Amino acid sequence: MPLTRRAFLAGTAAMSVAAPGLARASTYQQLRAAPGSAQLAPSGYAPTPIWGYDGGVPGPTIRVPQGGRVTRRLINELAQDTTVHWHGIRIDNAMDGVPHLTQHPVAPGDSFDYGFEVPDAGTYWYHPHNRSWEQMARGLYGALIVEEADLPAVDRDEVLLIDDWRFAEDATIHESFGMMHDWAHAGRIGNWVTVNGQGEYVLPVRQNERLRLRLANTANARVFPLAVMGMRAWLVALDGMPLAAPASVDAVRLGPAQRADLIVDITASDGEVARVVETDRDGALAVADFPVSGSARSAPLDAPGALAPNHVPPLGALEDAAVVELAMAGGAMGRMPGGTFAGHDGEEVPALWSLAGHAGMPDVPLFQAGLGETVRIRMINDTAWPHAMHLHGHHFRQVFGDGSTGPLRDTLLMERGETAEIAFVADNPGDWMLHCHMLEHSASGMMTWLRVA
Repeated sequence: MPLTRRAFLAGTAAMSVAAPGLARASTYQQLRAAPGSAQLAPSGYAPTPIWGYDGGVPGPTIRVPQGGRVTRRLINELAQDTTVHWHGIRIDNAMDGVPHLTQHPVAPGDSFDYGFEVPDAGTYWYHPHNRSWEQMARGLYGALIVEEADLPAVDRDEVLLIDDWRFAEDATIHESFGMMHDWAHAGRIGNWVTVNGQGEYVLPVRQNERLRLRLANTANARVFPLAVMGMRAWLVALDGMPLAAPASVDAVRLGPAQRADLIVDITASDGEVARVVETDRDGALAVADFPVSGSARSAPLDAPGALAPNHVPPLGALEDAAVVELAMAGGAMGRMPGGTFAGHDGEEVPALWSLAGHAGMPDVPLFQAGLGETVRIRMINDTAWPHAMHLHGHHFRQVFGDGSTGPLRDTLLMERGETAEIAFVADNPGDWMLHCHMLEHSASGMMTWLRVA
């Protein structure tokens, strides 16, 4: 590990003496990671035992104005260590929630105070970063919404956290955690899909009503190809970051951890049902139903304008930027490293995947960047499986062959055999993870870290 438990404790000893008194002088709202139950399956089944923030799925939606401050005291009521990672926020490094890299894991019965400012408006979320392949699959996640000073003109703002669950026949969570087949193949794919913890999600709407739909893929490993029916939709943001101009769409594809903000107008008629559906080779499966009753207005609104941009530093000259190679290897039908390594929780796990020739967190960073430096990372997916590559603490742009760049993202879905390049400005000091957000892939090797000095 970049920081062993002993080194981490020694390096933070002075802070650990002084900080608790200072932190606890402030008012921190509690956020409990605790066992609970939720009616995930249809009503004919018993509630499913889950782990959730404040005991529910999803955890409480946290809304804060742009430039505001989030203060939450995590209280661990689980039987495992845990942390909270605030996904997509350009956060202070000490608040990033990565065990042994940015903080101690929070032991059962202990607590940790998270306090940080949110510089960017958009759709973000939070989840554990210790045994996340199990803890998230049991229900530990929630939405973090940072609201713009000038909100777009919509009738309603709705968050849709889309997840899949692997159920046993009685709708309890199947205890098949750590299966070698999952870890070496596509990851833990469920057999039941929920939106906001509901297997039959229904949101009544009116014709010509305008909604902002904040879609987030909170699944362990499932890629969601989503289409809209009975709606006119514009894509206005990806991974929290506004697009330069709204794009008219009828479908989006979300890898694990990715988000998409849509502004939609309901075009279905009174008595009909608009839908968000998951599309695959077997057809379309309804994810969310929007039954239409009545009318919000007599005619559709004009197309929406762009959201106000966040103040992310522009890329420097790409021709002058350092290029870092990041080869992905391993998995079934690939070159698996073999052996084992120590995971976040200290347990030995099989080394099934590697990044830049190393399985698990290396002792030294993949690279070190100076503050304000533009960095390019060339990622080569030399495996038979897709990977959702997530960079902590920063947003990046994909760089295409002609030198053009894509929208700001924090997670890039890479298909098997694909090569892709990203570039970002290293403007946030600290040690930051870069890993696959197919959680079983990360747990079994696909993780590394970088340092911004």
